[in-house]
Amino acid sequence: MTTKSSKKILGLITARGGSKRVPRKNINEFLGKPLLAWSIETGKQSGVFDRFVLTTEDQEIAEVGKKYGIEVPFMRPAEYAQDMSKSFDAIRHAYEWLRDNENYVADYIILLEPTGLGRQPFHIREVAELIQKEDIDSLMGVTELAGVFHPHKVMERKEGGVLVRHYEDKLIRETEKRNQDYSKLYFTNSAIYAFKPANFYGAHPSLWGDRVYGYVMDEKYAIDIDTVEDWVLAELKMKRLLDEK
Repeated sequence: MTTKSSKKILGLITARGGSKRVPRKNINEFLGKPLLAWSIETGKQSGVFDRFVLTTEDQEIAEVGKKYGIEVPFMRPAEYAQDMSKSFDAIRHAYEWLRDNENYVADYIILLEPTGLGRQPFHIREVAELIQKEDIDSLMGVTELAGVFHPHKVMERKEGGVLVRHYEDKLIRETEKRNQDYSKLYFTNSAIYAFKPANFYGAHPSLWGDRVYGYVMDEKYAIDIDTVEDWVLAELKMKRLLDEK
């Protein structure tokens, strides 16, 4: 069953060819198919996009994208695909290319990064429903931070090996709280983002605008790949998700 809103939603995947830590990671085989394919298939299964587009400067990545059924109506300019390039520029370019060349003007963009592949079709549908109902400028998928990593538990090792609390530079004296007693904090899990294109053209152009909504996702869906070690762990986590289906 598809879920289409009255607002036009552009599904966008960003995938450049110049990965350094894991070379060619976007099209390397991940559990039997290219990493990129997982996000394409999940996006298509969600049924919420008016257009679903891949932006890349790499011809091989473009061909893999087409094989798995995503649109590649343009090639990303090389200037937006360098090591120091910002996601903002690539995303704005995609929006403007579709607007100027095909008269397609999206009300929102939902971004799926290939390396944040833990999200499921129902996550995308829920985000699309939030976009329809809530007055938000942007959204990011977040996961609760484990209490053991709470900032109040972070320590510095001073001269002579003495530990002090980083946030107040005091010696460790009082009894530690239990992990569950700390306030809930969240980290960006890289699984899903959404933006109003209007944010790109405000007084302070950005992806985010003023109201950024935190879409909370279970830790098991927080899969992200930045290193070779991450890749191995991601395969283990994804296998567990597949076994649950």
